[in-house]
Amino acid sequence: MTNKIKHIAVLTSGGDSPGMNAAIRAVSRACAFHEIKCTGVYRGYQGLIEGDFKELGPRTVKNLINRGGTFLKSARSKAFMTREGRNQAFEHLKNNSIDALVVIGGDGTFKGAEVFGNEFQFPIVGVPGTIDNDIRGTDHTIGYDTALNTVVEAIDKIRDTANSHNRLFLVEVMGRNAGDIALNAGIGAGAEEILIPEENLGKERLLESLKRSRKSGKTSSIIVVAEGDQIGKNIFELADYIDTNLDSYEVKVTVLGHIQRGGSPSCYDRVLASRLGIGAVDALINQHKAVMVGIAHKKIVNVPFEQALAGSNDIDTDLLRVADITSI
Repeated sequence: MTNKIKHIAVLTSGGDSPGMNAAIRAVSRACAFHEIKCTGVYRGYQGLIEGDFKELGPRTVKNLINRGGTFLKSARSKAFMTREGRNQAFEHLKNNSIDALVVIGGDGTFKGAEVFGNEFQFPIVGVPGTIDNDIRGTDHTIGYDTALNTVVEAIDKIRDTANSHNRLFLVEVMGRNAGDIALNAGIGAGAEEILIPEENLGKERLLESLKRSRKSGKTSSIIVVAEGDQIGKNIFELADYIDTNLDSYEVKVTVLGHIQRGGSPSCYDRVLASRLGIGAVDALINQHKAVMVGIAHKKIVNVPFEQALAGSNDIDTDLLRVADITSI
C-alpha cells in the first residue's frame, strides 16, 4: 500500500497519565523510522486552535520514556467544542501541511477527534491514555498500571498506621464511572471492603460486613472507595455514618487525589505506550482513520472511535468474587 502520509502531528489532551511521554516518544521515532515529518502540538486541542506547534525528531524526545506527565502539556478546550474553534484548528493543520493527527487521551479526547475527523474528513488515530482504564476495546490504557502501583503503595503505608491504632481507614481513589482502580488495588492491598460505582453495596450491608470483620478478630480495616461510588454523597458523609453506627473503630479518611496521576511510569506502561504509539503511526500509514489503537489479548488492535466510546468496559465479576473471598 502506498504511503500517502508525509507529516503527522501528535497531541495529548484531558487528564495526564504516566506513560504519555513514552507514547509521544514512540510516535516521533516511528515517524523518523518511516521518514515522516512529526510535529508536536502543545496544550492539546487548544494548542491546535492557536497553532502552538513544534517539530519533533528522534533526539527531541530523548530522556522522556521515564518521565511522568506530558511534556507537550494538556488542556481542556471549550473553544474546540465550537465549529469556529475547529475551523481554526483545521486551518493551522492545512497551513503546516499536516496530513494526519495522533491524539493521546481518554473518552473526551476521542469524542473531539471523532467530531473533528468527520467534519473535515481528516485522518485521526487515538491512543488511550487515562489512569481510569475506562475505554472500551482495549484491555489496558496507558497510565493505569502505574496508578495501581501508586495506590497499592499508599494503602500499604496507611495500613501500618491502621494496625498501630486499631483504626478503620476509608481510602478514596479515582474512578468516577469505573471501579477498575479501586477493585484491583483493593485486592492487591488486602482491603476488607471495596466500593465501586458498578456495585452498590449499601450502607447496611457495609456495616454488617465490618461487624463480621470485628468478630473474626480484625482490629483494623481498610475500605477502598472509588470516587464515583453511590453509597453516600461523598466519602466524608460515609465516614460519619460508619462512625455514628459502629463503635468498634476510630474512622479516618484519606483521599489520594492527583497523586495517582503522577510519577515515573511502570515498565508495563512504558512498553504499552511504545507499542501503541508505533501502532498509531502504522495505522495512519495503512490509511486507517477514526480509530483507537488498543491492545487485546496482547495484540495491537484498531477499534473504531464509535465502539471505543460506547461506554466503559464491564467490571470483571471474577475479581468481585476474589475480593469477597479474600476479605474474610
